[in-house]
Amino acid sequence: MLDVNPPAGIVVLVSGSGTLLQALVDASLDPAYGVRILAVGADRDGIEGLRRAERAGIETFVCRVADFPDRAAWDVALAAEIAARAPDLVVTAGFMKLLGPATLAGWTILNTHPALLPSFPGAHAVRDALAHGVKVTGTTAHLVDAGIDTGPILAQRAVEVLDDDTEDSLHERIKVVERELLVDLVGRLAHDLRTA
Repeated sequence: MLDVNPPAGIVVLVSGSGTLLQALVDASLDPAYGVRILAVGADRDGIEGLRRAERAGIETFVCRVADFPDRAAWDVALAAEIAARAPDLVVTAGFMKLLGPATLAGWTILNTHPALLPSFPGAHAVRDALAHGVKVTGTTAHLVDAGIDTGPILAQRAVEVLDDDTEDSLHERIKVVERELLVDLVGRLAHDLRTA
C-alpha cells in the first residue's frame, strides 16, 4: 500500500564533525525512512557538521552563544531558528550546549550519549567509564531536559570494554553503535509522528 503520510521533518543540532548527522542524512535518502532533515543548526562556525549538511543540500544556521548578551537570549534565538523550520522533532547530534527553557518548551528533543545512563553523564563519558574499570558501557538515546543527560531514557545498547581499549578506540566502537541506535530510534519516532 502506498504511504501517503509526508515525511517527518527534523532539525539536527551539531557542534563538531557531524558523524551522527551523516548517519541521519544517509538514512533519510531512502523515502521509506520517513524523515526529512529540514535544517542543521550549530553553535560554532566552520565545523565539519555544517559542511556535511551543505554537501547534502540541507539548509544550515549558526547560533553562537558569544553573539548574545547571555545564555537566555541565546536560547530564545535558538528556539526562534528552530521554530522557523517548524520541525516535528529536534535531534541533538553531538551538540555540546545545554538547552534552555525556550528551546525545551517547544519540541520533543532527542539526544544520544556515549554511555549507559544514568552512569557517566557529561562530556567525558568514555574516559570516565574507562577510569572506573567497567567491562560494559554503551550508548543511550534519551529525551533532553534541563539537566545534563538526565532526561527520560528511550533506548540503550551495550558495548563491551576490551582490555586494551583506549579512550579513542572505545569511543570509536561506541560511535558505530550510537549511529545505528540514533537512526533506528529517529525512524521509529518519525513513523509514530507521521501516523498519529
